[in-house]
Amino acid sequence: MRNYESEQAMITKEEITIKVSSEVAEAYRNATEEEREQLQLKIAAIMQSQFPRKKEEAIARLRNTMDQASKEAQERGLTPKILESILNEHE
Repeated sequence: MRNYESEQAMITKEEITIKVSSEVAEAYRNATEEEREQLQLKIAAIMQSQFPRKKEEAIARLRNTMDQASKEAQERGLTPKILESILNEHE
C-alpha cells in the first residue's frame, strides 16, 4: 500500500494562478517553503474533491438516461432478440 507522500511525488504538477486578497497573497509570500507546500496540498485537495462529484453526477445522469431509454424501448415492444437483429444488420 502506497503512502500519501509517495503518491504525491508521482503526480505531475502544473502551476496555476488564482486570485486572492492582497492580505492572503502577502501571507503566502511571507510563509516558509514548508508552509507554502502545505497550503498547496490543501488547496489541491479541496479542488480535487470537487471533480469526482461532478464525474459521479455525470455518470449517474447517463445511467438514468440509459435506463429511461431502455424502459421506453421495452414499452414500445423492443425485445433483446429484436435489438440483436438490428445490431447484427450492420455487420
